[in-house]
Amino acid sequence: MKGLELSKLYFEEFGRPMLEESFPEYIDRIAVGFVGHGSECFGFDDETSRDHDFEPGFSLWITDEDERIFGFKLMRAYSKLPKEFMGIKIENKSLFGSDTKGVHTISEFYSFYLPQGKIPENLSDWLKIPDFYLAEATNGEVFQDPLGEFTKIREAIKSCPEDVWLQKLASAVFCAAQSGQYNYGRCLSHSEEIAAAAALMKYAENVTSAVFLLNREFMPYYKWAWRKMRELPLLSELCEKLRELLKEPYNKEKNLPLIEEIAALLASEIRRQGLSNREESYLEGYAYCIKNSIKDGNLRNSPIIV
Repeated sequence: MKGLELSKLYFEEFGRPMLEESFPEYIDRIAVGFVGHGSECFGFDDETSRDHDFEPGFSLWITDEDERIFGFKLMRAYSKLPKEFMGIKIENKSLFGSDTKGVHTISEFYSFYLPQGKIPENLSDWLKIPDFYLAEATNGEVFQDPLGEFTKIREAIKSCPEDVWLQKLASAVFCAAQSGQYNYGRCLSHSEEIAAAAALMKYAENVTSAVFLLNREFMPYYKWAWRKMRELPLLSELCEKLRELLKEPYNKEKNLPLIEEIAALLASEIRRQGLSNREESYLEGYAYCIKNSIKDGNLRNSPIIV
């Protein structure tokens, strides 16, 4: 059983009755779900990851005003819920544990991911937020949100400005060209094998970032990026090609053609989305085409790398 499924079952068995019986006057102001840090919230948990955080529980999100009115009572009620469910016990947190579950204010939850816990008001602030933060803020599932405040911020994150997507995509495509198509082979020619391996990894990371952006998805923390990439509707086949690329980092004869094959597939999707009409597979030119599609003049004229 996955952690998200366990969370939903625990809520239906104990959480919902607790809210209906003890907080009937406030139940239409409490959002409930399982969102945030950890493999469980992404649905990537397995036997290995059950050494921490795999336990019954869910999150309750309330406004700052409601926290002052009934927050303490809600926390006490949550703490009294059964400590075992379906044979799984709630244990003390490990060093790697998270505090996703329990009672939080909406602003408290989002303040971990957004400046002051609010949707950025300008493009510059959007670009300062790592994609893996935005991925965590929008993963998992909201079981109920009658007030709609928690979901409103969640949906606003998913609808981040088009210029932000384009700037991040231009940066990823440019860095992929520099690291893989240009520097990897040159590093090996200089007998700089460690630098070559680093260039190859940067190429894989930036190609992966570009794939997520072309899918209009936020790339999770690197540990889960390629796991999620395999599920994407566009260019998910590149995951296997990147795996092959990284198997032998010093095999120049094998890797140079594979780098170009990956770049050509990426370039094809960029053309398909109408972001460039170039024909060659070298990605640097595509990056500038994407950059020139940005509508905001200041951002369009800013450095290409973020």
